[in-house]
Amino acid sequence: MNQFFDALETRDPQQRECELMARLPQQVFHAKANTAYFAAALRDVDPASINSRAALAQLPVLRKHELIDLQKQQRPFGGLAASAWGRLGRVFSSPGPIYEPEGRGADYWRTARALYAAGIRPGDLVHNSFSYHMTPGGWLLEAGAQALGCTVFPGGVGQTEQQVQAMADLQPNAYVGTPSFLRILLEKADELGLKIPALTKALVSGEAFLPPVRAALLARGVHGYQAYATADLGLIAYETPAREGLVVDEEVILEIVRPGTGEPVPAGEVGEVVVTLLGADYPLLRFGTGDLSAILPGISPCGRTNLRIKGWLGRADQTTKVKGMFVHPEQIAAVVKRHPQISRARLVVTNPDSTDAMTLHCEGAGDATLAAAIADSLRELTKLRGDVQFVDRLPNDGKVISDERKYD
Repeated sequence: MNQFFDALETRDPQQRECELMARLPQQVFHAKANTAYFAAALRDVDPASINSRAALAQLPVLRKHELIDLQKQQRPFGGLAASAWGRLGRVFSSPGPIYEPEGRGADYWRTARALYAAGIRPGDLVHNSFSYHMTPGGWLLEAGAQALGCTVFPGGVGQTEQQVQAMADLQPNAYVGTPSFLRILLEKADELGLKIPALTKALVSGEAFLPPVRAALLARGVHGYQAYATADLGLIAYETPAREGLVVDEEVILEIVRPGTGEPVPAGEVGEVVVTLLGADYPLLRFGTGDLSAILPGISPCGRTNLRIKGWLGRADQTTKVKGMFVHPEQIAAVVKRHPQISRARLVVTNPDSTDAMTLHCEGAGDATLAAAIADSLRELTKLRGDVQFVDRLPNDGKVISDERKYD
């Protein structure tokens, strides 16, 4: 049986990059021509000129947290959807609220690829315990499973005993949902004396797939793989049998940028995941997910040749409040931009003697004069005083603001 979903997964990396960059100008044109938001944001941009990653990096980043205000200003989708009611199949609501459209195409969220990599095949019965209520989780995976040729049991969330009974009666081959809920279901089955021997495959998402949980599932004969997807973008990346990072989906262009900026970081450095979606209904360009990750070097041993990321490494939106004032990663990035002598910086917030204090740790060498100039910039941009400390190297964890205050 073919181990790959399609020929796109094993393309020569250079061929893939050329084909993605050839599609990019058309996608920019489509977004600009068919959405009010990008018509304004890209008013002075010639879509034909956006034909490389360097050109793409000059476009502004639209971050997820901005959607709430945008959608209040222009309902329902903040001027970002290219399709109207009737052409859309469903609309969902995520906390915020943030509303997400779903187009009518088969496997709109492109999750069949991740399911296939997890070993799920046509003819399998898939138990889906993602929510079907208001949020798109259940529908994301159902669409992919049905496109793959699977049958789906829509378990949804909660009703643990009823779900376990259904699993014992129907004997599904595969599970999709959060890893923690799968563990709860299996433990409930033990408690009720029910057996689910057919369940050997799982594609999990929605939370970290921690090694102890992975091992516990494997001990029961369930081989679990993880998918990285969002309600806005659908599938971004997925785990393969190589179990070395997550392989990026074929329909997205993924960048890793320094939090608070739109500047791509060097390969291997942790930063924010920014995605350009090559889709017609919701053509998001440089969408900042707010998640941290990093590019893994080389090609996956499984044979898939696309970029790989390390997986979820935390949140990029590290905004915090100091002495009643919000401090944003964008402000720290602006400080760094003013002083080219420093390559990276991290604001460390502490509260000695129960009083908030800020220290900007700057990577690079400097003297008292430079420290004073940086401190002035920090005060001007944040309206707060802070000390400056030079360090040889900052940890590669994507943190721009580290809140280390203790409230014991």
